Amino acid sequence: MIRTQISLGENEYRAAKREARRLGIPLAEFLRRALRQMLPPDPDKPWMLYAGIVASGDPHASRDIDDVVYGRER
Repeated sequence: MIRTQISLGENEYRAAKREARRLGIPLAEFLRRALRQMLPPDPDKPWMLYAGIVASGDPHASRDIDDVVYGRER
């Protein structure tokens, strides 16, 4: 990981800290996630365009991803 330094306005800093606290993550992780949302997807991984958009309503759907994605019966 490469360390970097940024400057934020007081309001931006407080808002980011508050949201990071609400999510239960460090400020650095919150800023990394925010940055990732603004960057274009990796052209070597075009499937990432669709990551996280499947919603089944089943809280255990990740265990049965083929059923969720392909609609296979159990």
